[in-house]
Amino acid sequence: MANITAKDVAALRAKTGCGMMECKKALVEADGNMDEAVKVLRERGLAVAAKKADRIAAEGIVDILVQGNTAAIIEVNSETDFVGKNEAFRAFVAGILRTILRDKPASVAELNACKFDDTDDTVEAKMKDMIFTIGENMSIRRFDIVSGELSTYIHGKGSIGVIVAFDADDTAKAAEGFAEMKKNVALHIAAVSAVPYLNRESVPASVINEEMEILKAQMANDPKFANKPAAALEKIVQGKLGKFYETNCLLEQEYVKAENKENVGTYVANCAKAFGGAVSIKSFVRYEKGEGLQKREEDFAAEIEKMVKG
Repeated sequence: MANITAKDVAALRAKTGCGMMECKKALVEADGNMDEAVKVLRERGLAVAAKKADRIAAEGIVDILVQGNTAAIIEVNSETDFVGKNEAFRAFVAGILRTILRDKPASVAELNACKFDDTDDTVEAKMKDMIFTIGENMSIRRFDIVSGELSTYIHGKGSIGVIVAFDADDTAKAAEGFAEMKKNVALHIAAVSAVPYLNRESVPASVINEEMEILKAQMANDPKFANKPAAALEKIVQGKLGKFYETNCLLEQEYVKAENKENVGTYVANCAKAFGGAVSIKSFVRYEKGEGLQKREEDFAAEIEKMVKG
């Protein structure tokens, strides 16, 4: 049996990031062979990742990487917000972003099959290593790639991320205040709740029809509309639909810094006029960490009881 020294354990820990006891056990199992010990740890990591796969992961981080006129945004989830602050985890997410911009995958499944950053491991394999090393379930929830004249914003340590793509001519780009305008739009998007659509034209007809049916049903059940003619009711529906657009379309939202209640579209148009050029918002992406995901509910009493019962 090989003599396993503290130096050997430390070297394996530095190489893999795993705990001291896990490294010692792996070296013992591998009879002191460092490469075999790494293999043992990776095999254990696959088993651990499988066991943790059904655990809720709704924390984590949203991050963005910009290269030239192209940017990638990603949400990677973990079980606790502590992992989102972990430097190794954040470096891992940064590596995934570099992989996305290098390979331009079309889906999370394609991304998982890509070679991670500058290694020979796939993103999926690297993820399983991270799950084993850090001890929490993790998953890539979503990502997007955006190109154009960009503005990006990350709130805090990665709770919200925004990318906005603009169409702008050279006159507007060269104008004083253009960069500030781009930043202001990104900040607006971050500050408001998730906005599904850019403008009225981008709202699917099925969504509009459903909203109109809801509005008509509401009025049918309200006595104050009982004696109104059909033409009047249709005007009321269209007015209420306008409120829907103001809530759900970015260009029709009241701009958060507006002093005269101008909407975002008017703000951008006024800026373009001041610049003497042409500017419009082409597209945008807003990610909020954990939005729509089930959150883990901590029951410490039950957890302690489970530990006591073994």
